[in-house]
Parts: sequence; structure tokens; C-alpha cells
Amino acid sequence: MSTGIRVLGIEGTAWAASAAVYDTETDDVFIESDAYQPESGGIHPREAAEHMHDAIPRVVETALDRARETGDRSGTEPPVDAVAFSRGPGLGPCLRVVGTAARALSQTLDVPLVGVNHMVAHLEIGRHAAGFDSPVCLNASGANAHLLAYRNGRYRVLGETMDTGVGNAIDKFTRHVGWSHPGGPKVEDAAKDGEYVDLPYVVKGMDFSFSGIMSAAKGRYDDGVPVEDICYSLQETIFGMLTEVSERALSLTGSDELVLGGGVGQNARLREMLREMCARRGAEFHAPEPRFLRDNAGMIAVLGAKMYDAGDTLAIEDSRVDPDFRPDQVPVTWRTDEPELAAGRGDGPLQGAEAIVDLDPEAGRVTKRREAKTYRHPALDDRLRRERTRIEARLTSQARREGVPTPVLSDVDPRESRLELEYVGDRDLRAIVRASDAAAAADRVRDVGRYLAVLHRAGFVHGDPTTRNVRVNSDRTYLIDFGLGYHSDHVEDYAMDLHVFDQSLVGTAADPGPLREAVREGYREVGDEGVLDRLREVEGRGRYVDDA
Repeated sequence: MSTGIRVLGIEGTAWAASAAVYDTETDDVFIESDAYQPESGGIHPREAAEHMHDAIPRVVETALDRARETGDRSGTEPPVDAVAFSRGPGLGPCLRVVGTAARALSQTLDVPLVGVNHMVAHLEIGRHAAGFDSPVCLNASGANAHLLAYRNGRYRVLGETMDTGVGNAIDKFTRHVGWSHPGGPKVEDAAKDGEYVDLPYVVKGMDFSFSGIMSAAKGRYDDGVPVEDICYSLQETIFGMLTEVSERALSLTGSDELVLGGGVGQNARLREMLREMCARRGAEFHAPEPRFLRDNAGMIAVLGAKMYDAGDTLAIEDSRVDPDFRPDQVPVTWRTDEPELAAGRGDGPLQGAEAIVDLDPEAGRVTKRREAKTYRHPALDDRLRRERTRIEARLTSQARREGVPTPVLSDVDPRESRLELEYVGDRDLRAIVRASDAAAAADRVRDVGRYLAVLHRAGFVHGDPTTRNVRVNSDRTYLIDFGLGYHSDHVEDYAMDLHVFDQSLVGTAADPGPLREAVREGYREVGDEGVLDRLREVEGRGRYVDDA
């Protein structure tokens, strides 16, 4: 980055009216924020926008005063080199206030305008502070929850919430209890005195859902279960899910770096779980300081400086805000360092997301042990390991009876969470899709589409069909690891199965476009077109509508 860039950042996606100045020469970030606090319930978009209208001029003026006081520029020079602002995702009325302010400042100061994706800024501030090369990022905020990783010039969404954001989900429960916004800190405080009770645990590959957990938590409260127990169990369940999918993303991508972003990342229990998981894997973990986790203009200014230095600026006429601005829509112009991450399994023990796998190609045998996840509550962990071992054994055999190539099961011990299976294939599909032979990759991906259609016709789903859970050799494609599978006759579940595989292609393939079409072609040969229609619906859903 060039020496001595100074950028004014403005943030206002939902509740925090914030302005910041970032100086690249000193790496200093000054932040001034004024948070909106609703009198009752969740965030009211109109009231939040009124707060932005009143507060943005004040916080911007404070930030500019700081820039003038600490700068060494003449009185005729602007105090900053560029104005960066959050274009989205967020609440439309709030974003429009911020966008208008940023455009006016850009013109008044006669400096370039930079439009920043709020969620990418959460990732980049973690990468910047940690000094990581190419981490996976877990963004856990009010209206959002997803996993991102860099691939082919963009941050790809590897997994995300299929309904509401994690913070909003928690707030729905606290409003039901009668607690004021924000609910997260209150749940964290109450959980200190709680004991574990079962709640639904919903993970589908690297996607997840919170709606069933919230309904169950409200029901438990109405039935008289102590609120402290429910709060404790909400944290153990929701954060256990987020940690599990983060580990699965590390396994899929081959990365050994994880950063945390978003306001929910301030929760000590979530950070503890992620840190424990990474330590067990030999991965590095970084959570930025709290002022960079909650919504803030500092991260907007830091990413704005990187974008400005790369020449990624906006004309005024092209600077409209976007409430549904997805991180994977952003060309990452400030990076050219495509990582070379590990691919393939190799021989010997393999540490996957769920299990330790001992490979013995000469004997044609694989031993898989679901070891205890120490980050999870022991009762929850024991239940999941036993259930998934039984499910994997049953569905692996059932899939083979339906004509889908799978390993032959030779032994299963649910009490020890151990399976012995036939060694199949000589590499993961992930290695194929990352290679340059597009035709060979498309053929194998088409196989997967057909196989998933066969499973769905038989009334069950794989649950985790990623490019790591498909094995190939010179003439055959195998599905493995049915531990997250389940029986279902719902079109939505079948579409989600395809969505999980689709997202794994996006996260690992050198050129995912043709492969995404190939899996649909294979599915269409055997399966129901209605499932593909539902898949298009799933892909088109807005994930960033604040429903707090």
C-alpha cells in the first residue's frame, strides 16, 4: 500500500452511526460512534434512519476534527484522501442517509468516493489485524451469519444461515422473555448460572438454521424451564453449530487460519469455542478487539484505504446503496495473492471436520472415529457423535442398495463412535475440480448430480455433499460420509442438499460456473425438476433483511 493514505470511513447499516479516520502510515484508527437504542423491541428502521440523520453529521465532524488535529497537511489540502462508506448490506433507510452524507463529503472535500461491503469489511479488519494470509472468516452479526473464503478474485460464501441472522435469532428469544435490545449481552450474562437442556441442533453441510431453535427455546420458557438454563443452552447449541461449520470450512478449503467478525463475536463463549477448535486442529484463530467486532466505521475506513490504493473508487452516479449487497458480489481488487491451499487426502491419518480417519489403502480399509469435540457441551457432543455414527452406517448402506457407489461397511460401534469401511477412490473430488481438466471435473460433478437425485427419490438426503465427501478413481465416483444425512420427503431438504454441494464447488473450483451447470444436468437426468426450481428459490432468497 502507498505511504500516508488517510481515509474517512462512515458506517450506518443498522444501529451504529459511526465515523472513523484511518492513517496507513501509523496504522492508527480513530472511531467515533453513536449507537441507536430502541425504547422497546428490536430495531425500527424508520427510527434508526432518524437517528442516523441526526448522529452522522456529529460523528463525521468529530472524526474530521481528529484528522485535522493529527495531520500535517496545509490548510488548503483536504484532511483525508478519500471518503469510504458502507453501501450494504443493511437497512435501506439507514444506508441511504449514510450514502447521501458520503457523496456530499466527497464532493465538498473534492476526494474520491469508495463504496464498501459491510460484511467484507468485517472479514478484512480481522485479516488486517491478524496478518493472516488467506483465512476462512466466520461473520456472526445481528442480521447475518456466514462463512467466507477467498477464491478466484472474490470472497465466496461457503455456508450461511438459511433463515435469520444469529444476533436477530437471539433477540427474538429475549424479546419473548421481555428483555430490551440488544439481547446478546443479557443472554451471555444469564447463561453463567444455567444448566444444559436439549434444543434442536440444525446443521446442513456448512449451512445452518436458527428458527427451530428459537421456537423450541420460547416453548421451553413458556413451560417453566428456568431462563438461565435456556440461555446457557442457546449459547452451547448455536455457538456449537457455528464452530462446527467453521471447522468444516477449514477442512474443505485446506486453510489453517480463522478470523471472527460481527457483533456476536464479542461473546466470550463463542470465542472460547472457536479458539479451542482451532487449537485442536493446529490452526490459528484471531478475533479483533471489540471495537472492530461490533458495527463500526473503523473497518470501513481500513478496507476503504485498501480499495482506494487499488484504484477501486466510485463515480457519484454509480454509488447507490444496496440493502442486499452480498459479499460474493464484490470484486476483490486489492488482492492478487490466490492462496495455494492443501488438496487431497493422502495416506495415513486424516483430520476432517468431524472425525479422525485412518487410511490403509493396501488393506483396502478405512477406520473412522468421531472423537469428542471438547468445545461442545459433553451431553450435546455425545448425542451428536452417536447419532451421526448410526446414521452414517445406515444411509451408506441404503445408498448402495439404491445403486449409488459408496464404501462397503464392515463394522460399526456407535458407543465408540467408530466405523470401518472399504477404502474407495484414490483422491477427493476437490483435487479434480481444482485441476485444469474441466471436462473430467464436469463428468464427475455430473455423477454427483445423478447420485443425489437417486437419494432424493429414495426419500433421504446426504446432508453434507461437499467436494471432500466425494471420492474418485479412474472409472468411478463414490459418495462418502453420510453422517449428516436424514430421511425426508420435503423438496426444500432436497434443494438444500444440492445447495450445499453447489456452494462447495464455488469455494473450491478453479472455474465453478460450468461445474454448477453440470451438477444440475446430472440431477435433471434422474431427479425432479421441481427440486431444481426450489434450488433457484433458495439461491435467490435475501439473507440480509433485518427481521429483528
